[in-house]
Amino acid sequence: MTGKDSVVLVDKDTVPQIMATGEKKGAMVTLATVESQPNKAAERGKAMRQVIAAFVANLGTINTGLIFGFSAVVIPQLQAADSLIPVDESQSSWVASLSAIGTPIGCLLSGYVMDNFGRKKALIATQIPTIIGWIVIACASNVGMIYAGRVLTGFGSGMVGAPARVYTSEVTQPHLRGMLCALASTGISLGVLIQYTLGAFTTWKFLSGVSIIVPVAALILMLLMPETPNYLVSKQKPEKARRSLARLRGSSYNIDREVEQLQSFAAKTNASGKKSLSLRETVQALVHPSCLKPFAILTIYFMMYQFSGVNTITFYAVEIFRDSGTTMDKNTCTILLGVVRLIFTIVGAILLRRCGRRPLTFISGIGCGFTMVGLGVYLYFKHQWDTAVPPIEPTATWFPVACIFIFITTCTVGFLVVPWVMIGELYPMKVRGLVGGFTTCMAHSFVFIVVKTYPFLTHVLERHGTFILYGCFSFVGTIFFYLCLPETKGKTLQEIEDYFSGRTKTLKKPKAGTNGQQHDENDGQQMLLANGTKPAVLSPEKNKLLP
Repeated sequence: MTGKDSVVLVDKDTVPQIMATGEKKGAMVTLATVESQPNKAAERGKAMRQVIAAFVANLGTINTGLIFGFSAVVIPQLQAADSLIPVDESQSSWVASLSAIGTPIGCLLSGYVMDNFGRKKALIATQIPTIIGWIVIACASNVGMIYAGRVLTGFGSGMVGAPARVYTSEVTQPHLRGMLCALASTGISLGVLIQYTLGAFTTWKFLSGVSIIVPVAALILMLLMPETPNYLVSKQKPEKARRSLARLRGSSYNIDREVEQLQSFAAKTNASGKKSLSLRETVQALVHPSCLKPFAILTIYFMMYQFSGVNTITFYAVEIFRDSGTTMDKNTCTILLGVVRLIFTIVGAILLRRCGRRPLTFISGIGCGFTMVGLGVYLYFKHQWDTAVPPIEPTATWFPVACIFIFITTCTVGFLVVPWVMIGELYPMKVRGLVGGFTTCMAHSFVFIVVKTYPFLTHVLERHGTFILYGCFSFVGTIFFYLCLPETKGKTLQEIEDYFSGRTKTLKKPKAGTNGQQHDENDGQQMLLANGTKPAVLSPEKNKLLP
């Protein structure tokens, strides 16, 4: 190539690229490469198929909401004078918290089942103890049977958490992933609302019988769903992965390209070297920075968010409204609380795609802090009014109700959505199921601690002191989130894993024009460097971003 002649270089890769070079007055002239425009259908699979798969996978999370909301309506009925099974305050706290004892065990088991038998089989297995648990509660003739049923349903709830989120993250494409991963949080809020609503009009035995419908439906529908292509590739089953993708993406989608990308990434991370990891390899993967760093971040996240008081409000909603001094009907307030939680869970899922993880977390931390402190201050004055001689009639009884509703609103858009979505994003592929189970185990362990210690704290610190303590936890958590929580919006799972592995220094997008090289993420154009070096060709997967 001499003088003003030019030569066209064709890169015969998956995505054709044309690069032209020429010389003028001894200087190299750079020309933008022209990249063939891909067929839109080949770039993005059929969205409805992915939505259906994600919806079925997250049906079991509705059951988690049923378990959470059950104690709020059953405890007042058990404490009533005409109760078939009368309970005292200590027994009531066990009814509320025992589900959270079985949950961590289920979380740990789900990780093992998910990584060794598949995401689909894990989601099927999780429904069995849940169905048995609801049957035991519905047939209970003493408080011991209620305890046993709560442990079993909690065990099933723990098993469904990580598989539902990992399955969703692996069967959906990046432009849908963030919103669909939030289906789990939406399912929990829907389950809570169902229990609050039915519990206001029915007996707890009937409520237990109705609750069986959800896990039965989840089990049957999950039998019809495919295994995730990521798992099948990691187990060296590329043909099954292609069939799975055909069902999830449609016939017009470029299935071979995605399978090749999954195989390439699995080879880079040694995720497909063997059909199963040895004990030593598993331990090495668990103590690797790509696993330890996100595990530490999410564990602290869950601790801070649970100690903000969200599940105290959820599990003891009727009792808290009764003791707040409001003149409104406690059951009506509880139902409205469930409606608000469901609405703002959906809002949080939508905002997650637009705003990212960090801003929503800050909204939750600051909002929960101010509302819990505000509720605590009001309850302090109410305590003074009640103990005065003669007692003083409470004023501004709308204020504690407003604090609780604003608390649920701000908590739901961030705390109830973000960490659960990040379970499916942050962890490396080869131990994603196992460490996801560990994380949900820690999350539900904190649920048990918070729910079980609430009656104790109200005796030691009074109710007002307990809620002020919860508010302080939220403020401290906000500082931690500001310093340590990464923003994963707009990042692929591979980019996130590279960041925690140390292969890349930051998750922030590189500035255009750095080192004389520019990348246009929208049209895929690349520039030839002035010194004649060929720029690196980015995998098409890098252009598919997490919402």
